Amino acid sequence: MDNSVLNPGGTLGVIGNSTNGVGLVIAARNAGINVGVYGDNENTETMELADFRVVGALKDQQQLQNFAERCDMVTYESETIDASVVSFLAAHTRVPQGTDALEIMQDRSLERAFFSQLNLNVAPSATIVSLDDVYQSIGSIGYPSILKPIQKGLGQNRQLVIKTQTDIVKAADLLDWGTYLLESLIPYQKELSVIVAKTATATEFFPIVENRYRDHDLLETIVPAQIDAAVNDEILRITTEISDNLTYTGIFEVAFFLTASGNLYIKRIVPAMHQAGYVFDRATNISMAEQHLRAIAGLPLMPIKQVMPIVAVYFTSAQLNGIRTQWQIKPNWFFNFYHRTKLQAEKAVLAGHVLIEADSVKDALDQVDDTGIWRLGAATNAADSDAQRD
Repeated sequence: MDNSVLNPGGTLGVIGNSTNGVGLVIAARNAGINVGVYGDNENTETMELADFRVVGALKDQQQLQNFAERCDMVTYESETIDASVVSFLAAHTRVPQGTDALEIMQDRSLERAFFSQLNLNVAPSATIVSLDDVYQSIGSIGYPSILKPIQKGLGQNRQLVIKTQTDIVKAADLLDWGTYLLESLIPYQKELSVIVAKTATATEFFPIVENRYRDHDLLETIVPAQIDAAVNDEILRITTEISDNLTYTGIFEVAFFLTASGNLYIKRIVPAMHQAGYVFDRATNISMAEQHLRAIAGLPLMPIKQVMPIVAVYFTSAQLNGIRTQWQIKPNWFFNFYHRTKLQAEKAVLAGHVLIEADSVKDALDQVDDTGIWRLGAATNAADSDAQRD
């Protein structure tokens, strides 16, 4: 028997608290695989679904080791898990995703070096360590631009959008935290992304999607993306090149900006499952979570086929009354409510998402628009919306 394969009866460990873990736990248990979950909050849906749970801080090495030793392999379900934590787990059990991609993508300077090595088109940027650096670099970077910490995951309050010279002085306090990256904001028309499943011997691409954000939160995911064949082919070419040079096993996302003139810019790579992939629960013949499980478990990847056009829309607690009305009248809407405690629900931005099946993307979008729940006209797709925050 191949010891690198996770078989029914084996144990998969999942580390993380995001909603990505829910589909993964369900997929694993449906496959006869036992699931343990590690996180710092026991009151999450992922924890509730697990066969066993270990609650501890993400830096608690004793708890992490105990967890790892109970698992045949561990996967992280979010790119927010610190690479050092994953590296520690890998010393005590198998972590098929590895740490290389996570280490690169959590550090903007390493990420830029990776993109540069592949000669990929990215927004102009400069490394910033002092206020003087901002004043000296802004001429080549231009307005508007965004100042972001070199280390990702520190939150929106550590970032600054610079629209005019008078905004630069606001950066003084931020720079006390360490090294930053000043990046030009791209005036894009669409944000597109590809969800990729990768193993050492195979790669499968989910259909290209368009993502629309509002206030930095994902509002809609549209599949298939409404783009011409040349853009589609170029995105797949670039994504293939990235995949070929990335040491990683599992699901990852590559996001792009498409400008009105047809230029493509790389926005980011997420070396983990991404919220945009929820749309594939109904849009394709296999879900993102199921394909991720196949990749990390050492199984052959499912060839991906698109089943029908789908639009995913995300709703907040404030929109629940309108959602309940649609629940009663929409036969082609499939609702996913995130199970959270009352305290979590009060803090969380999103309460769930809806997958809308239709004959065409336009039909699905018209159905969403007709409800008035989301007021899609307010969705941000312009450079001055600082959508390059991540």
